[in-house]
Amino acid sequence: MARVLIVGAGLTGSLCAALLRKAAARPLHLAVWDKAGDSGGRMTTASSPHNLQSTVDLGAQYITCTPHYAKKHQSFYDELLARGVLKPLTSPIEGMVIKEGDCNFMAPHGVSSIINHYLKESGAAIYFRQCVTQINLRNDKWEVLRETGSPEQFDIVVLTMPAPQILQLQGDIVNLISECQRQQLESVSYSSRYALGLFYEAGTKIDVPWAGQYITSNPCIRFISIDNKKRNIESSEIGPSLVIHTTVPFGVTYLEHSTEDVQELIFQQLENILPGLPQPVATKCQKWRHSQSPELHSPTDGNVSSTSHRFL
Repeated sequence: MARVLIVGAGLTGSLCAALLRKAAARPLHLAVWDKAGDSGGRMTTASSPHNLQSTVDLGAQYITCTPHYAKKHQSFYDELLARGVLKPLTSPIEGMVIKEGDCNFMAPHGVSSIINHYLKESGAAIYFRQCVTQINLRNDKWEVLRETGSPEQFDIVVLTMPAPQILQLQGDIVNLISECQRQQLESVSYSSRYALGLFYEAGTKIDVPWAGQYITSNPCIRFISIDNKKRNIESSEIGPSLVIHTTVPFGVTYLEHSTEDVQELIFQQLENILPGLPQPVATKCQKWRHSQSPELHSPTDGNVSSTSHRFL
């Protein structure tokens, strides 16, 4: 039985696991490791410690299906809609740019439910807090070392983490990446930002006419979403939840600051936009060092994809 390891439990890793399971012609031992404490990656959904049903999307806010991707990936959207993982986004998002033919969807149970759906479909063994440090070639097997735990050997290893984290890996993998491939990986750039989730007591009212709003006139805050409203959830037992995404310049400036200090700065700016907000019962501040890549790299460029067939 072939042993396959996928490193990263975000959208790429989870979908890769599901597709491998579906395409496998013979039994497959499939494992997914992630250094975080939960699945999701940059599609993470956080819950209030006081009520697990009160959640905020700290990463992606909604899914946009363009005509191009609808044509290529319609079966994926159809499946997620049929399973109730996605639903049409009908709540008002002020400042959203809508292009002709685009369809927007939200995840009623949070965007991480998309990842959890694919992980469940894959049947993979999932392990969290597994930080990979080295990959070595041992007798035609890939020996994978991590910060804690014994090394394990696999026939195939798929890396789905951000490019800078791949380049930090030690062991034989360093010499197996060609100079051209290394330059391409090093050329991948990422924006950085923070997301702040706020959880409120049941019965709290946030009286605004929108479910989400893009902000263009604030140096700190770029987007605000009232997540329960975005998902059309109204319940007397679940308090509202709000998430704030910062601008990229703010994220870059304060990237190495403590989340406590950054949270206070966001609160100060939020008061200017939504004055008089009540005190939340819980908060969650997330630093996205590798938030989004503004440049899309073609899978046919420079043999980066052929590298993945060899050892990634």
